[in-house]
Amino acid sequence: MTATAATAAFPRDAIAASEARRGLILGAIGVLIFALSAPMTRLATGSPTDPQLPGAFVAFGRAVVAGILSIAYLVVTRAPLPATADRTSLAVVAGGVVIGFPLGMSIAMRYVESVHGSAILGALPLGTAVIGAWVNRQRPPAVFWAVAATGSLLVMAFPFVKAGASLSGISGADLLLCAATLCASTGYVYGARLARTMTAEQVICWACAASLPITIPLATLTWPDAPASIAAWLGFLYVSLGSMWIGFFFWYRGLALGGTVRVGQVQLAQPILGMLFSVPLLGETLDLVTATFGLAIVGTVFASRRLATRG
Repeated sequence: MTATAATAAFPRDAIAASEARRGLILGAIGVLIFALSAPMTRLATGSPTDPQLPGAFVAFGRAVVAGILSIAYLVVTRAPLPATADRTSLAVVAGGVVIGFPLGMSIAMRYVESVHGSAILGALPLGTAVIGAWVNRQRPPAVFWAVAATGSLLVMAFPFVKAGASLSGISGADLLLCAATLCASTGYVYGARLARTMTAEQVICWACAASLPITIPLATLTWPDAPASIAAWLGFLYVSLGSMWIGFFFWYRGLALGGTVRVGQVQLAQPILGMLFSVPLLGETLDLVTATFGLAIVGTVFASRRLATRG
């Protein structure tokens, strides 16, 4: 077969489309794993009336568990040391997704229900898209931004509509969740960039391993001084293995293959999944308002995916 015929049989556009689909699938698996983060963190930290593990310990402790596993993985796979040019980006990833996001979310989740926290964290896709477009100099069409903003506004408006509250009722926990969202969005973008030059597994493993000199002392200092339930420790185990480690294997690879802006919008489904998981795990209720917002948000996922491909 000639080069011209080969090009016709396997056009670059078809190869790119195949990688984009694979990226969306991997990203969706990552989102499914991450969707359990809010309810499992709530399970680990407990509530003000039934406190379990300290939020700071959950944040730093999960990073320690993931960091130890990461060192084992890097040694077994004989992963090369990160290039000097990549170390700044790795520091951003570590600060964003290993320390910043878990700390803000873990402290906040003791004071808000999982349904509420999942809704606020719905701003993640817009944050990832905005920061990703700026860092990677991407230019999606204006209508894409309108749909992305609509989806994020829906998830952020949900707790206020459901509770009949006003913006003046935003709590400190809400602000912590917003700060956590900013940290995660930044870490996602820089992690996706690194996943183009090293494997997705290496990105999160190096970030977790590099954070150990910080996370080990802080986890030790915040070690719980009171016993916690088995359920709380199981929640801690999940966020350590799934949310902090395995989920990123899928997520960063998906972002790298499918594009940060496009795949990042799949995360709009995460708050809805988190709400659904909260019902059997925590006994929270899923009412008509929640279901209506959920359907509207999922609709923006599919709309944004179509619009992103036009940019």
